[in-house]
This record gives sequence, structure tokens and C-alpha cells, in this order.
Amino acid sequence: MTSPSDSVPSPPFAPVARVGEIPVGEGRTFEVAGRLVAVFHDGTRYHAMDDLCPHMGASLGSGPFVDGMVTCPWHAWRFRACDGGWCDNEKLKVEVFDVRVSGDVIEVCVPPATATA
Repeated sequence: MTSPSDSVPSPPFAPVARVGEIPVGEGRTFEVAGRLVAVFHDGTRYHAMDDLCPHMGASLGSGPFVDGMVTCPWHAWRFRACDGGWCDNEKLKVEVFDVRVSGDVIEVCVPPATATA
């Protein structure tokens, strides 16, 4: 017997940029699967998370990225790229997404946005 989650395919990886287009310590925002996604480069790896700060909706992709943390440009809320956790309260998180580099293309795996009532 299969569970409902066994029959749901994983979302595909989508290309967002080429290697070298996101400078070290910075992020860029892309639309993927109907969602805004911030992609950051730490000099070794790329990281992706929901672009919107849960506080007031600022773009996290435009915030500074230092030591694996992005700082919201509006009110300085800091989020860890590894798990999306807010550095001041572990109960609040933004969603993080898998990233891979295929050749010279940066790709992210983002589930489609879900409708809210």
C-alpha cells in the first residue's frame, strides 16, 4: 500500500542563474513556480529560501549575506540559510529550498505556491 505522499512527484529543479551572476555575500531574487525565491552565494555554495521576510514582507534577496545568515534590509531580522531559522526565535522560520549546480547553471527545487483561503 502506498501513502498519498508516495504518489506526489517531487517538484523539478528550475534554472535561475548562471554561476558567477550572484556575487559572493549577496543574493538575488527569482520567480520560481509562482513564488519569489532568494538565492545567495557564500563563496563555496549557493543557498535558496523564501524571499519574503515574515515580519513585514521585505525582500530577503536584497539583504546582506554574511556567515551563512541573511539580514532583512528593512528591520535587520537575521535568518540562517541552512534551515531558514530566525536567529532571535527558533519558532519562526522561512522555507528553504534545495539548490544544485548543473554545469554552469544554478537550479533550485521549489514546490508550487499553495492557495490560501
